[in-house]
Amino acid sequence: MMKSNKEFVNLGLAKVEMKSVNVQISDREFKQLGLKKESFSFSELMDIITKKVNRDNLKECLELSEKHGLSKMTLAEINAEIRGNRDAASDS
Repeated sequence: MMKSNKEFVNLGLAKVEMKSVNVQISDREFKQLGLKKESFSFSELMDIITKKVNRDNLKECLELSEKHGLSKMTLAEINAEIRGNRDAASDS
């Protein structure tokens, strides 16, 4: 259930209508996001959620690289692989 409260904020020359939205999440989700307070601006909430998604994606990438032996590659091997793929792409 969402509640909306209208507010007007003066941003420079124009008044912008602002709304408050209440979102309910479980205690587990609250802890997973590492939230410390219960009130955020929309941009703060988006930043928190984006960081969580990025951490989860990085963790998955690391797990996949270990599973497929890519985590053992040296920087020189990685660069050679990239160079080879670029050369193959430019030849086709």
